[in-house]
Amino acid sequence: MIPISDDNPTRRRSFMTVLVGLACVVMFIYVQPSGTRSLDMTTNGERIEEIEFSYEYAAIPCELTEGRQLTAEEIGATVVGGDPEACLEHAPDGGLVPFHDKNVWFAAIVSMFLHAGWIHLIGNMLFLWIFGNNVEDQMGRISFVLFYLVSGTVATAAHVMVQPSSTVPLVGASGAIAGLMGAYLVWFPWVRVRTIIVLGMLPLWPRIPAAPILLVWFGSQFLIGNDSSVAWMAHVAGFVFGIVAGLMARSDSDFERSLQLQHRRIRAAASNRKAQRLVS
Repeated sequence: MIPISDDNPTRRRSFMTVLVGLACVVMFIYVQPSGTRSLDMTTNGERIEEIEFSYEYAAIPCELTEGRQLTAEEIGATVVGGDPEACLEHAPDGGLVPFHDKNVWFAAIVSMFLHAGWIHLIGNMLFLWIFGNNVEDQMGRISFVLFYLVSGTVATAAHVMVQPSSTVPLVGASGAIAGLMGAYLVWFPWVRVRTIIVLGMLPLWPRIPAAPILLVWFGSQFLIGNDSSVAWMAHVAGFVFGIVAGLMARSDSDFERSLQLQHRRIRAAASNRKAQRLVS
């Protein structure tokens, strides 16, 4: 199932959703080596450049656990030796540290705007726009940005807790966007989402309530193994955090009143579409 739009009109322009998405796109196309290179086969030099960039700027569980940058020995054991958990409990004094100026804590923020490839980027931007614009519309622009960053931080922390010795860079906005999806679930569970479903050679595009789409996505994360390159626990933690934060927001009477007004707008928009179809 690939969601492509929702029947949830916004009251104002989603500037921050666009800004976050634009930041991700600009980082990928103009800053990350994987985005700036050509679409031809990756050369060894380009592959090395991508690896160096990831280790210099992305969050890495071992670095966050130990509070230091990775040594050349740890990076070599991961990249050359294929050991994804090459973290040394006590790094040797005087060991070579290739990226000694790296701020390992700031890297956790930077990682929320980096992506591993075009498919990764496009998928995240699609989910960000469909579910993020209504979350921003409901909570406000500044709160939306803070919520995005906190969701991503919670997601990163969960990934580090599960794989504290990992020396593999963590990139992607998925954990932060999962937080937006969790909030959307508890605020707009029955909003219809236009979805592409491919059954064999037959494409379908029904309108499906958001709840089953989001819950199926959430359940699918548990089918991903720890030996994959997907940080599934970050997705799960971000989503759960979004649900909890969304439920807490609904306990505020002013917020709930605003949410119910939006639900009335959604029903009115649906009635107008139905009337237009009958006329046509």
